Amino acid sequence: MRVDGGEKEQNLARAEERLAQAAANGAQLALLPEALDLGWTHPSARRQAEPIPDGTPTRRLAASARRHKLWVCAGVTERADSRVFNTAILIAPGGEVVLRHRKLNELTIGHECYDQGDQLKVASTDLGNFGLMICADGFARDRVLSRSLCYMGADVLLSPCAWAVPAEHDNAATPYGALWHESYKPVAKEFQVWIAAVSNVGPLTAGPWAGRKCIGSSMVIDPAGWEVARGPFGENADTILYTEITPLARPARGCGWQEREE
Repeated sequence: MRVDGGEKEQNLARAEERLAQAAANGAQLALLPEALDLGWTHPSARRQAEPIPDGTPTRRLAASARRHKLWVCAGVTERADSRVFNTAILIAPGGEVVLRHRKLNELTIGHECYDQGDQLKVASTDLGNFGLMICADGFARDRVLSRSLCYMGADVLLSPCAWAVPAEHDNAATPYGALWHESYKPVAKEFQVWIAAVSNVGPLTAGPWAGRKCIGSSMVIDPAGWEVARGPFGENADTILYTEITPLARPARGCGWQEREE
């Protein structure tokens, strides 16, 4: 989904349109990008972030969830007193926020915009057990955050993202996605979970990465470690991907868990 830095109303209207379209095509859960209200690391975050659940972005996303009887996972900027977080929320079809994750492994260049989260949680739903992470959380050292969510019982990991490349990036010469394959595939295979990551598209017009462009390439990895869905690459590649996900029955995890044979 295209996200324009600092343009909250425009971005929320676009999100509402995408949710309506996804629901009309039979989706039960929709995953939206990181910081979709204001754009990742846009300087407006410190001024315009709003609380959860009472702020405008959450209220409007919750209204769409109710209207379309849809689970919604989205990345928004969150104000909590004097702090601002890069946050992901999971909203139930009744409009309740059932899970909130504040990004833990923020890039150094994002520290001026966002405070650091300090928790991981998993939500049990009628669709399965969901764990939330955000973008760089997925490549924390030793994949500790995604693996921890798996040990906590997640069947599906949902990750709002903002994947950006330099303006001169040649995707034919260096296809985008290797970092995420290296981060996601071993965890999906080891723990037999699904991982879905959705990036925005569009130029970064302000902040530390101004001049870069967000390029989509969203992906879904199945419990065998295969990529089963991939979005198109490009700053104008605004599209919706549809994937059927069936959580697997698997053994309880703990110190006795062993990796499957290659």
